[in-house]
Amino acid sequence: MAGVTEADFLLAQRGATQEFGGWVVAAIFDRAGRLGFALADGTLRIGDITAEAHDGAILSACADAKGGFLTGGDDGRLVHTAPDGTVTQIQKFGSKWVDHVAAHASGVRAASVGKFAHVLDESGKVMKSLPHPSSVGGLAFDAKGKRLAVSHYGGASLWFVAAKEDKPKLLEWKGSHHAIAFSPDGTHVVTAMQETALHGWRLADGQHMRMSGYPAKTHSISFSSRGRWLATSGAESVVLWPFFGGGPMGKAPTELAGGDEVLCSAVACHPQHEVVAAGFSDGMVLMAEVASGKVVPVAPPRDSAITTLAWDAAGTRLAFGTEAGFAGFVDLSQR
Repeated sequence: MAGVTEADFLLAQRGATQEFGGWVVAAIFDRAGRLGFALADGTLRIGDITAEAHDGAILSACADAKGGFLTGGDDGRLVHTAPDGTVTQIQKFGSKWVDHVAAHASGVRAASVGKFAHVLDESGKVMKSLPHPSSVGGLAFDAKGKRLAVSHYGGASLWFVAAKEDKPKLLEWKGSHHAIAFSPDGTHVVTAMQETALHGWRLADGQHMRMSGYPAKTHSISFSSRGRWLATSGAESVVLWPFFGGGPMGKAPTELAGGDEVLCSAVACHPQHEVVAAGFSDGMVLMAEVASGKVVPVAPPRDSAITTLAWDAAGTRLAFGTEAGFAGFVDLSQR
């Protein structure tokens, strides 16, 4: 950002950093607000604790259903790590990779292994194994934890977790679909595709929503707290699609914090306000207010792409990590 010195970034004023020396797969705040970093070397770092969660790489991570952290690895294991670093294997899926994980505060969990999305209860028991036409590209529970959306080649499948008969609602669209998200009110599902585009479905009537024009593949998508905006990576700015007044079709997206010819690599919307955090391929992190476009610098460039961003539930702490293993957080509650 032109004219901004390193001292102007929030990281220098109210932040803390760590150097892990390897790819940060995910920054995660658990249900109690404890911060963990899942690394590609198979470890989970929680403060000064190093938990050996996997014999191999961590491929996916999220806050677990009731506390602590849930991770899937290329060792075929689904693992819970407690805040004190205690590692407990939940399931072992042979030699197949656990590519994606998801969990809801109600206690339900999901893990994808190849073409199957496995739904597990709070005890770790597999309640059902849901088949798909190709390898699963992403998992997402709705806000109530009652539906599971699964992306794959040809679109997405929508499952009711507690259904006696497992028959999905198919959301079809040609191509390979990866990152997936429910809108907060559960009325829309959106995927990021292998091609440089997004696709969405309005669940009430199946209306398609195609969002294209990106110079690069979108890896990160995030709905604003009330579902009015969908923030996305994949361009030289933060691209936000309007999901109000009839949805994004026929409307131009809003673009924030662009102009430096550096791709946005990660986004995370604030849990209460219409503010989006964004990370870029040069390592810069910023926050932008949607209404005004005002930008607040968070972390300066470090020549390594931001791979993950996460807010705590209160929206007072923002954590990030990079490809090279640099990670940190800023505390916005400080005066």
